Amino acid sequence: MDRRQKKPCSPRMASPAAMRSAASGFTLIELMTTLTLVAIILAIGIPSMNGFIQSNRISSEMTAFAGDLQFARAEAIKQGIPVVLCASSNGTSCSGANAWQAGWIVYADVDSSGGQGSGESAIRARPAWRSSDTFTATPSMTSITFTRDGFATVPVGSGSAVQLSLRTAPINANATRCIQLNRLGHQAVLTGGTGGCS
Repeated sequence: MDRRQKKPCSPRMASPAAMRSAASGFTLIELMTTLTLVAIILAIGIPSMNGFIQSNRISSEMTAFAGDLQFARAEAIKQGIPVVLCASSNGTSCSGANAWQAGWIVYADVDSSGGQGSGESAIRARPAWRSSDTFTATPSMTSITFTRDGFATVPVGSGSAVQLSLRTAPINANATRCIQLNRLGHQAVLTGGTGGCS
């Protein structure tokens, strides 16, 4: 029987590379480089995101107004009486202000008086926008009346069409939208920088 004594194992010394691997983490230089890259990405991305959000919001607001113009015109033709779309801050009566961002209503002018009578309630109403966008007509206009033939009233001195301009605050020219309405009741939505939309 071999009675040779076994030598106790001596602990092996870890190499410097192994020690560095065991204590891995970020160095200050790596951390600063990462933070710099994140800051650059945010600086590029945030303005683009703001522009995207503004464009989507403006598009939604303009779509709602254009849809209500079409609705008012269709109702005038269907009912055979004038139908009015006017700026309104309370959702029930015309405000008489050229501030369409405060909301608007559509009502049938049953007595053809050119104004909202006591029995002429809103058949459609839009509330004020929650944004700080502005929506004004040029020349100033607080209501649009469609005749039973589908023609639109356009203020005297405005030529054959009127334009309502929807702008962000502060103004972003790329997000600006305008809607032009002519006497025949036809409408066109324009982007900023085209067809006099600015």
